[in-house]
Amino acid sequence: MVQYIKTIKFLLRTYLIILVPKYIKIWIYRFHKFNRFLKMAKILVIPSIDIQGGKTVRVVQGIPELNCKEYGSDPVEMAMIWRAENAKCIHVVDFDASHSHTKENFEIIRKMCESVIIPVELGGGIRTYEDAKELFNLGVTRVVIGSLAFEKPREFIKILDEFTPNKVVAAIDVIDDEVVTRGRQQRTHLRAIDYAKFLKSIGTERIIITDVKTNGMLKGPNIELTKRIAAVSERKITHSGGISGYEDLIKLQNEAGAVIDSVIIGRAFYENKFPCQKIWRVAESGIFN
Repeated sequence: MVQYIKTIKFLLRTYLIILVPKYIKIWIYRFHKFNRFLKMAKILVIPSIDIQGGKTVRVVQGIPELNCKEYGSDPVEMAMIWRAENAKCIHVVDFDASHSHTKENFEIIRKMCESVIIPVELGGGIRTYEDAKELFNLGVTRVVIGSLAFEKPREFIKILDEFTPNKVVAAIDVIDDEVVTRGRQQRTHLRAIDYAKFLKSIGTERIIITDVKTNGMLKGPNIELTKRIAAVSERKITHSGGISGYEDLIKLQNEAGAVIDSVIIGRAFYENKFPCQKIWRVAESGIFN
């Protein structure tokens, strides 16, 4: 029996070598390589959905861009696709709320939360305790707060105390080592590491760090910035920005895996920069119609 099984395995390998086209072999190799990363990784990979005008948009250096064909148009369907691809959490940014403090995307956000059984974390436009409360009532699992924590720390502490630090995340958006707020448009003249120390002092337990210049550029992550902030804050850290593909994930894992536990990825996922994504997209096309 053992010899029979060995013979079958040999024949299968021979079949793959001789008959399977080269490009399929490459995809199989990349798929197994990516799977090995997922099995060994300590870092949770979180896909992002950026919303403006009720649609999924591409964001480059903090600026949303409409009419990107590969991004689709339905954030609810996108959430279901990420869940179908085994995402354990989804990161959502409401750019309309961030820039105009509007609630026009709230019904979409509610549907997104209802459509998947995984946590949805949301940032953008949270300027008061009531804003945070309303988002939790929509079904959001965790809120991500940036400008409010800087401008109104007492209000931020109130939200932390009411909803617990597990459900309230602080965001640090950085340009040239300086914290920026208000949709990444307003400079604060405060160093990122000093702000991280402050967030630690008021009870924050998790920080999302984004180097705005690498955000959506597909040119590699600013790992050193994330490591510096992680070292001084001693908080749970989520990296965001710059991931262009599998190699960047491996680099992040090897160089910063000891100090961060998760990474948010947007453009690289939407533009199929990872193994087998093109195959997945064909298979998933229209499955939620």
